[in-house]
Amino acid sequence: MRIEGKVVIVTGASEGIGAACAAEFARSGARLSLCARSEDGLRRVAGDGALITAGDLTDEAVRRRVVDRTIERFGAIDILINNAGVGMYIPSWQAPEEEVRRLMEVNFFALLAMVRLVAPHMRARHSGTIVNVGSIGGKFVLPWLTVYSASKYAVGALTEGLRMELRRDGVRTMLVCPGYVTTEFQRRAVGEIPPQVVRGRRFAITAARCAADIRRGVERDARTVMSPPIGWLAVAVARLLPRVVEVRLARMNGTA
Repeated sequence: MRIEGKVVIVTGASEGIGAACAAEFARSGARLSLCARSEDGLRRVAGDGALITAGDLTDEAVRRRVVDRTIERFGAIDILINNAGVGMYIPSWQAPEEEVRRLMEVNFFALLAMVRLVAPHMRARHSGTIVNVGSIGGKFVLPWLTVYSASKYAVGALTEGLRMELRRDGVRTMLVCPGYVTTEFQRRAVGEIPPQVVRGRRFAITAARCAADIRRGVERDARTVMSPPIGWLAVAVARLLPRVVEVRLARMNGTA
């Protein structure tokens, strides 16, 4: 898909990967509709002509406002980048139920609700791309982020199912699996910080690098984007040697 002139909604656009996607797609000539909870953050990110909508995407009224205002301003929605998400560094068996439900509301249910609002417009035009930002933790479980990993597994399954459901309607879906990205995600997550070995950032990438990978994935109609690509090696090892990987991850987490 050629990005120039396309209308792109980016959720969680006030910082991190979302803000980097706004900059990356703007450079490619996209027309942007940006949403996040922080209006000040959105104003810092938005360039000339970008539409901003501040609010919590777990609120149905906010989701509808994002979609309705985008269509009113631009007349179409070509690409939806479902990026908004939160993390949780609490063992699953200790995590407060309200925190677990909040995480699932943001990471999965709000994402699905945005798809449900946008898909009819894309189906009517027989064109569009839905980009769901998951995680490498949605390919194998990270024990310091178990509940988060569960939510991202759900995002991956949803994305693959949508691909088949919307195939004949001309609507594409793409799953993004970032690894460790140097953003404020870790500081804003609920609970403790990740293990020191994880924070060593040997394979860390910037949000700008991840956004560039997402843009290239949309352009070439990719099914799944692993950012960085070396993450595929970790996924392959986890599938071939699950017991070995589980023990190693448990040790990294200090639970083995």
